[in-house]
Amino acid sequence: MARRPAQPDDRTGVAHLIDLFNATVPPVHRRGLPFVAAPAAIALLGRRHPWLARSAAAAAAASALFFRHPSRVPPVGAGLVVAPADGAVALVDKAVPHPELGLGDQPLPRVCIFLSIFDVHVQRVPAAGRVVSIEHKPGEFLSADLPEASTANERTSMTIATGPDGTGPQVGVVQIAGLLARRIVNDASVGDELVLGDTYGLIRFGSRVDVYLPAGSVPKVSVGQRAVGAETVLADLT
Repeated sequence: MARRPAQPDDRTGVAHLIDLFNATVPPVHRRGLPFVAAPAAIALLGRRHPWLARSAAAAAAASALFFRHPSRVPPVGAGLVVAPADGAVALVDKAVPHPELGLGDQPLPRVCIFLSIFDVHVQRVPAAGRVVSIEHKPGEFLSADLPEASTANERTSMTIATGPDGTGPQVGVVQIAGLLARRIVNDASVGDELVLGDTYGLIRFGSRVDVYLPAGSVPKVSVGQRAVGAETVLADLT
């Protein structure tokens, strides 16, 4: 049986303070550690030069903020599709999915989430199931909040077959680079069994994530709503 993570009330003294800090301050995603460590080292080595140390320390703090990786608790229930990222719901519409998703050529319900540079930038698994396909497409770097960014920008598309045996309805999730983004990371592999809400990827810096739902699905979010990755329910497929 998996051990429950230590909670602030489990221990006392200094250990309690450490647990409280870890529960309050999000850790940094491992992909962001070099971006934090490099300026932090410069700040340490340049401590005799205040202007250099302060600038480097500010860069390290900004990187730690951007690459933060907070803990999230997904809702419980079969057939749920959750937000794959934090951000503002930019579009709720129907659109023909990208060909690489393999979801057909008819318009499907789509929810688009725009991540500003201040949002958490890790991506979460939107639906539990098996990875059917992953494909990266090079492209432009238009502002991610523009409608045309969905098709014009660099992107990585992943299709998930839902259900415990991977035979349920398929959900498509697309990581889209933005105006400042130059790197899309997807750590999943074809055939992986994904758990709802687990972290699977990251985009640097400023981006968008689109979710294509099965035909007949009714999105449970509205344009302008703030989505919380792994927690906000986008649809119920049951």
